[in-house]
Amino acid sequence: MHAPMRTVEPVLPATHLENRQSVAAGRAAAARAALAECRLCAHDCGVNRFAGELGKCRADAHPHVHLVQMEMADELELVPTFAVALSGCDLRCAFCISGAQSWNPLAGELLTPSALARQAESALADGARTVTFLGGEPTIHVPFLLEAVAELPNWAKLVLKTNAYCSAVSRAFLEGLFDVWCADYKFGNDTCAGRLARVAHYNDTVRENLVWAAQQSHLIVRHLLMPGHVECCWLPVAEWLGKHLPGVKVNLRSGFWPGWQSHRHPELRRTISASELGRAKEIAADWGLNLVE
Repeated sequence: MHAPMRTVEPVLPATHLENRQSVAAGRAAAARAALAECRLCAHDCGVNRFAGELGKCRADAHPHVHLVQMEMADELELVPTFAVALSGCDLRCAFCISGAQSWNPLAGELLTPSALARQAESALADGARTVTFLGGEPTIHVPFLLEAVAELPNWAKLVLKTNAYCSAVSRAFLEGLFDVWCADYKFGNDTCAGRLARVAHYNDTVRENLVWAAQQSHLIVRHLLMPGHVECCWLPVAEWLGKHLPGVKVNLRSGFWPGWQSHRHPELRRTISASELGRAKEIAADWGLNLVE
């Protein structure tokens, strides 16, 4: 007996600017100049990346790409997607599944935006529904993003997969250029964020960015369930989403794997239990969340 066919919602019509290519090109020079006093994320380091000064993300002015390939593991409405993973990140999540590349901004190779755009166009012709920029964290490389968007066709559906720790400076450069923001909301309190990701002012920053993203793009919020963190992290995340972004699409991800540096935190040395997953789904139902796969 055949399994029933799964209905996949199509990617929404483009919400980006009609003249996206020219807008991105026009913003690129200013974004590159901003690297001389980098404030692209909420760390607000102010370092000169052209001069080799390193902020929290350790990135210089020349982004590396550690993965370029077709992907099927993202949200159903986005796949197949042509994924472009930029190296380096402004968070230090102990459980990062790509920690070796995400923590190392020199991992991978240098690619020009035009070469990358040609690969993306080929993938779109071969059946990709979207082009996704991810990391590490792509918003620490805003100039490269703008240069790449300026090379991509206006009709392409573009996805930005982000940890949502970017700044108002980044938002101004990126506004209107991506059809979908797929944003992580990892921690429900700043204590867990500081202990597990070495980041400050986490919730205020992420919430401000999520509200902004919901107003100017199609937003999908992701939360990775962590063992031992259902009540302290998922519950407040779900409550805030239910109150402030009702109806937003939420991908509750249960595939936590105790890799990278998870062993440094006793509660992260295992996977999610069935009881934790059941409780997480109850919380989602209590707050009327719009769960998607």
